[in-house]
Amino acid sequence: MVKIGLEIHGYLNTIEKLFCSCRVIHGKKFTKANVNICPICTGQPGSKPLLPNSNAVKKAILISLILGCRINGEVVWQRKHYSWPDLPKGFQSTISGPHATPNGVDGKFMGIGIRECHIEEDPAAWNPLTGEIDYNRSGSPLIEIVTDPDFSSAEEVVSWLGNLFSALSYVKAIDKNSGLKADVNISIPGGKRVEIKNINSLKKIKEAIEIEVLRQEKNLPRVEETRTYNEEKKVTTLMRTKDSAMDYRFISEPDLPFLKIPEEVIKKMKNSIPELPQEKIKILIKKYKIDKTYAEILTKKSSLVELFEETVKHVKPEILIPWITVELLGVSNYNKIDVDEMEINPEHFTKLLLAVQDGKINELKAKEILRKWIESSSDPSGEIDSGKTISGAEIEKISKEVLAENKKAVEDYKSGEKSSINFLIGQVMKKTNKRADFNKTREVLEKILGK
Repeated sequence: MVKIGLEIHGYLNTIEKLFCSCRVIHGKKFTKANVNICPICTGQPGSKPLLPNSNAVKKAILISLILGCRINGEVVWQRKHYSWPDLPKGFQSTISGPHATPNGVDGKFMGIGIRECHIEEDPAAWNPLTGEIDYNRSGSPLIEIVTDPDFSSAEEVVSWLGNLFSALSYVKAIDKNSGLKADVNISIPGGKRVEIKNINSLKKIKEAIEIEVLRQEKNLPRVEETRTYNEEKKVTTLMRTKDSAMDYRFISEPDLPFLKIPEEVIKKMKNSIPELPQEKIKILIKKYKIDKTYAEILTKKSSLVELFEETVKHVKPEILIPWITVELLGVSNYNKIDVDEMEINPEHFTKLLLAVQDGKINELKAKEILRKWIESSSDPSGEIDSGKTISGAEIEKISKEVLAENKKAVEDYKSGEKSSINFLIGQVMKKTNKRADFNKTREVLEKILGK
């Protein structure tokens, strides 16, 4: 049976770097290299690290607790040596290594063993093609999560990672703008372990695992290797034979003190952990009698389930659910913006859906209002008042005008092209600024055309 283990790296959601006061900014927000740096994070001679970022340390412990780990209250920083251009000091400050005591150990999350969680600093970004180095991210606080080799398929890995990052989003411990990065360790019976380095998306992780398993089945590995995944060619290629811990020459970090976490701090953090997705799913199903599929969609994002729980106090669940899981997510996907980045005020959302629930406006008008909430919502009261559903008599009057103006569509309908009524309904909607009820409009048009 295939055995798969993960080493997951995520940027901790902090304002400052781990050992200096430079700001942490990831992703596309940087337009220029080497502007977010100082002597400490560029490893200038004579520079010394500040005390570790306490917020980063707390988030690392919080993640360890979520993963069911035992927390070590006293840990020692280590120097992990290697000679690469992206490491200006010649070593990485980390709480890992053969003689280290990680922040958290011996955990379990959704059936997968967690060997350890530890905090460390990020190296710089080196471009081997140009030789250029960007130190903007150097010294950013990272969490590394090491699992046991408990996975047996790519599908299992991807599903588990999705649930992991969903859970971590509930405590806002990971910087969601920086994405994920994982080293994947794969072995098949009789073969040596192979590590695939630095895969940065769920899609690539799935592809790399499937491709590497097939490769190993054809050519059983006799030595441990480190490989990289080539997405264009759909192959893994050899980087080097596997480094051992001795190659990194781990030693205690003399410039950093012991890291001590009082027991009362650990207890307080443990009590602060909110209900996580798997618990939320059960609560939503039991309390609101909603389908498991919708409960799973709602709990994928903490912002969605929070919006649901606030709005459902006033709006019936059967009305609310499609507006969140279909309409709101549709706006998010269409505008290519993460739903977490959309600031939807529950009060605004409630007003909009109550107007639909009470028949003040129709669904088409409500959708038109919702689609304007690309980055943030606004009070819909004015648009609700101006968009109130018109009466049946008004619909009939406007329908007659539309029929008189569109004789070709009327003739088509009477000659058997029943679909032409959809065009006529659209014209009524246009004339009424989507204030006419769709079903009522169809009923009125069919009645007039029948005469």
